[in-house]
Amino acid sequence: MNAKMKGGGDRARSMEIFAATVAEGSFSAAGRCLGLTPSAVSRTIDRIEARLGVRLLLRSTRALALTAEGEAYLRAARRILADMGDAEQAIADQGAPRGRLRISAAQAHGRLTIVPLLGDFVRLYPHILVDISLADRLVDIAAGQADVAIRFGPLADSTLTARKLGDNRRVIVASPAYLARHGTPRVPEDLHGHNCLNFNFRRAEPVWPFRDGGHDYALAVRGNIEANNGETLGQLATAGVGIARVGAFGVAEELADGRLVPILEDFNPGDVETIHAVFAGGAGTPARVRVFVDFLVERLGSGDLRTSQPSPTS
Repeated sequence: MNAKMKGGGDRARSMEIFAATVAEGSFSAAGRCLGLTPSAVSRTIDRIEARLGVRLLLRSTRALALTAEGEAYLRAARRILADMGDAEQAIADQGAPRGRLRISAAQAHGRLTIVPLLGDFVRLYPHILVDISLADRLVDIAAGQADVAIRFGPLADSTLTARKLGDNRRVIVASPAYLARHGTPRVPEDLHGHNCLNFNFRRAEPVWPFRDGGHDYALAVRGNIEANNGETLGQLATAGVGIARVGAFGVAEELADGRLVPILEDFNPGDVETIHAVFAGGAGTPARVRVFVDFLVERLGSGDLRTSQPSPTS
């Protein structure tokens, strides 16, 4: 058994040497490529020819030429070496993360923050098929609707696992054009004379929180447009329609280039929404989920590990 295995290994090495000799065009060049002496390369070719009983190479002082038998042997050798390489790669890839990875993210945060990272992720993990859905609705991870969900805000107790990706600061913004037409609010109560764009989520009343001298309070505001996502409100504010209170991540570019300006910052209560990647953790967590969450934490997050917090519908 061992002799046969050794013989098989010797034949594969011999094929590699033969193929390299033909590719490099000389014994010396093949030897440099393989870390062998020219005489070792020559002896290997001689042994192959002796075993087969045919001449594979025609040798001259200037070049090597393949015989018809040599061409047939070269084709077979290259095919066998390629098959061996493919087999070894397939075995090595069995431990690589693979399969469909279903990701759920909110429209604005997904488009601005998660989607731009996916190109780098799939280059790192080419055997993972990324299946991302952007929607401002919550999916039930425990019921199998997604593998990883990006969640904002407090998380209820559950058996799921969450890792912190960052914090989303809230900011009140308006366009310079809007403020030029309607004036800049100096205190929160000035908002009663402005068009305040709000979310249409179910709530008792549309209020914005403020802090004045250490005292926190909520102020009811009114406007003529409501929307279900911060990206839409930010777009409307940029167009000069009104004033919006949105997550800073969604209007970062507009704030940076001056299309929006922050207002009432002296009264900002400093409230933030924590952003988590939520998934079913434990020993059975697929490798594709683990590497994606690790990737997000590395690119976006604090690396804090939070367990047993989010609910399936939170």
